[in-house]
Amino acid sequence: MKKLLIAVLLGLVLALLFLWLKPTNVDPVAWAAPVAPKLEGPYAPNTILKDAQRLLLGVGQGPEGVAVDASGAVYVGYEDGRIVRLAPEGDRYREVANTGGRPLGMVAEADGSLLVADASRGLLSIDPKGVIIPLSQSAGGVPLGFTDDVDHLAGDTLAFFTDASTKFPNPYYLLDMFEHRPHGRVIMQDLAKQQSAVLLENLYFANGIAVGPDGEWLLVAETGAYRITRFWLKGPKAGTREVFVDNLPGFPDNLSFNGRDRIWVALPSVRDPALDALSQWPSVRRMLANLPTPIQNLLGIHGTPHAFVLGFDLDGKLIANLQYRADDAYAPIMSVEEHGPWLYFGSLSESSIARLPLQFAVPGSDAPPPGWEQTPAQPTLAE
Repeated sequence: MKKLLIAVLLGLVLALLFLWLKPTNVDPVAWAAPVAPKLEGPYAPNTILKDAQRLLLGVGQGPEGVAVDASGAVYVGYEDGRIVRLAPEGDRYREVANTGGRPLGMVAEADGSLLVADASRGLLSIDPKGVIIPLSQSAGGVPLGFTDDVDHLAGDTLAFFTDASTKFPNPYYLLDMFEHRPHGRVIMQDLAKQQSAVLLENLYFANGIAVGPDGEWLLVAETGAYRITRFWLKGPKAGTREVFVDNLPGFPDNLSFNGRDRIWVALPSVRDPALDALSQWPSVRRMLANLPTPIQNLLGIHGTPHAFVLGFDLDGKLIANLQYRADDAYAPIMSVEEHGPWLYFGSLSESSIARLPLQFAVPGSDAPPPGWEQTPAQPTLAE
């Protein structure tokens, strides 16, 4: 028994030594993570998302980005590069295009085209016939590393998209978290002139983006800093940034603006106490970066799936807290879009999208049409 114990300890020492000495391009910095808010009071657990209805079941894996057009058709991007369109009735779908990359955030345009933030191919436009037109692969003389989300006002020639990390491409987002250096940026794209310009830099994993009312400001989720930053585009504050919401209880991912009075934020995971505790231990995080990717991906996974979405007013005040933690929860939720009487959700790992009647989340909202519960989870592929 003593020899076995010695052997185990020796193996552990050798493993730690290997992780310490193994070369890596991850260069962590010490920082002081804020104390995570408890899931109580305004963030108290609930079961509002229990009734999320799955759609497009089995059509593809990882439908992270979701966009809805004026007719109510839903566009979804999958990890195999496909983008599909679910008819407004929800009973049939068709493939729109295959980017050959990883489509994430999308905007459905009035003319039937799409703006797509593709993690590996940059910013793309897809015309109504499915023709893919590259718009941007670099900005400020630096190649796009991890194109994540895109937004712009209808009819405006300026679009805004995030380059989550110029150093760590998809799917190595955890390495950016371990390093905790501001490699993220926001890019402004002039759609008429087909020109890109860096608008905002030094962001901690620039993730979701949402343009506010009348294009006065935009919001960007800094996943690595647990906050949402507001950048002013117009008015006396133009060109300045400020904190919109700070110290969130989870990792903020995609954002969306409903066009009137609400900002929605998807939280794919609650805060990881271990990762927060290691914020001032960069050497340990460097060792974690040398672990195999499958083991890294286990970090931050806390057993039972936890669906989590928050809503804020235009001043950053919390007005909606949607959760459901159970084995049958639709989780992790990476994106949320409000359209008509619905909230639509996308996920990194689910094999479907989901939707929830808005009135379940915001009492007093319009009810969905009668019979919505009978919409098939598995629609028919249109010819």
